[in-house]
Amino acid sequence: MEQPDPAGLKATWSYPTTILFGAGSLAKLPRACADAGIARPLLVTDPGLAELPPVGEALSVLRGAGLEPGLFTDLRPNPTAANVDAGLAALRDGGHDGVVAMGGGSALDCGKAIAFMAGQTRPIWDFEDVDDYWKRAREEGILPVVAIPTTAGTGSEVGRAAVITDPEIHTKKIIFHPRMLPRTAILDPRVTVGLPAHLTAATGMDALAHSLEAYCAPTFHPMSEGIAVEGMRLVKEALPRACAEGGDLAARGMMLAASMMGAVAFQKGLGAIHALSHPIGALYDTHHGLTNAVLMPYVLAFNCRAVEAKIARLAGWLELPRTDFGGFLDWVLGLRRELGIPHRLKDLGVAPERFSTIAEMAVRDPTAATNPVPLTAEGAETILRQAYEGTGV
Repeated sequence: MEQPDPAGLKATWSYPTTILFGAGSLAKLPRACADAGIARPLLVTDPGLAELPPVGEALSVLRGAGLEPGLFTDLRPNPTAANVDAGLAALRDGGHDGVVAMGGGSALDCGKAIAFMAGQTRPIWDFEDVDDYWKRAREEGILPVVAIPTTAGTGSEVGRAAVITDPEIHTKKIIFHPRMLPRTAILDPRVTVGLPAHLTAATGMDALAHSLEAYCAPTFHPMSEGIAVEGMRLVKEALPRACAEGGDLAARGMMLAASMMGAVAFQKGLGAIHALSHPIGALYDTHHGLTNAVLMPYVLAFNCRAVEAKIARLAGWLELPRTDFGGFLDWVLGLRRELGIPHRLKDLGVAPERFSTIAEMAVRDPTAATNPVPLTAEGAETILRQAYEGTGV
């Protein structure tokens, strides 16, 4: 059956939260705020994006509807607890009653964390995604969030967690609470049009990594597994187009959907791509999606013995020329070449002298628990060495 044209498609979905999809949906931001009970939103975004038209449009439509938005931009590409504290001070000083988080994963995560911490008296690290730490939270003070992604990668707009860096120990930590889920996500492909090709590629590979690792995770969650498969099909169809022609609204829309689907799918689990990427990003401040993209084929090769049959089925679903593990690996390598993704960790400035530190941090990362092959420090170092030199794939 012929698929509808995503460039002209508008839709409202209610899984896992309210999602307003389609070109022009940014105009619905005032209603989304009203539905969430927000009259004085704090718009949280990164400083570079704050100077671009999408943020100006968001502020304009809010003011046009009689809302009184504030603007907070003091956040890093890998947001820290200090960024969250600064945002919390801005929220309280401005008397804001909710957050509009707009941007890539960093801005969305920071905005969600600010809204969450508005109700807390304990430090943010007390709510790390460990055991049932989330139950420590005071729920009554958590403020609502409306999320507007301007990149198609993290899917944070439909997530119940935020990744925040602790610079004192160079560690990324996942802060979790069910009520961190935004009340509404607005997926407007127009706001992603200005994203440069190299960032479109890096964030798109992040979306692929989410779905791929969720698909391979050894846990039983058939709903997430099905979502992951379709998410990867959308990436295969849309990411090269979005990079080659930035104004392709259909491709941009499909990538926003794929990004969201990856974040829903990884309820099933992630794996060594993320377990290694998190410490590398914390130590070197590398772009998360780009780091995932570089690591992807090496982790795939490491996991081959546990996922070979599953990957063969996936290759068939994606209609690859070769429907076996090798065919899928070749597709990943070819996609990276087409998008200009570096082949080696060496190209990201990662130094082998820190491999043992990265490996130890990786095995402690929560995402390591669902890698298809149990991740040891020795195994993590093997992946790092191969990824550094570009060998083994």
